[in-house]
Amino acid sequence: MHDIEPFYNWRHLYVSEEDEASPFYGRVYSEFEFTHTIYNYYIHPQWDEFGSRTLYLKVLLADYDESYVIIELIGEWNDAIENDIMNLKREVVDKFLESGIGKFILIGENVLNFHSGDKDYYEEWFDEVMEEDGWIVCLNMPEQTQYDFKKARLNRYIELMELDNWRIYKPFHLFKLIDERISNRLK
Repeated sequence: MHDIEPFYNWRHLYVSEEDEASPFYGRVYSEFEFTHTIYNYYIHPQWDEFGSRTLYLKVLLADYDESYVIIELIGEWNDAIENDIMNLKREVVDKFLESGIGKFILIGENVLNFHSGDKDYYEEWFDEVMEEDGWIVCLNMPEQTQYDFKKARLNRYIELMELDNWRIYKPFHLFKLIDERISNRLK
């Protein structure tokens, strides 16, 4: 797991630790010191900790003019024991909502497990983005993780979507493609 780095090809466009509106503003990273673990497996030091012991993230891009953010996730999403959705909502999502972000793209291909808990934070997040004509999408979550997510009926709040080769897109084009798919589904 220590070899899995957050996607870095957009760093010339956005760096979360340099964004004053980001919850990770001012963070300093080491390229060589591995301090965070997921179940005794060290992860790359570029991943951000937000209060969960099993789920980490990296804000790949926040565009305040277009009102969207792209966040990559790694680990186990555990609402049953860790209440990861509460930590994600309070420590990350709320900060972006306060800054006018209403559309959230979560890259979930490295979310290896999901354990459900209460739906309250999903409902709250969904209601808040809907007030601003926003949405929440999770891209490329593994099949078993999607199964558990759907079994908990959380796909009512977070749209699960597959998109091969999302890395070939520029952030704005990725956003527009997803926005168009969401708009077409609503019609």
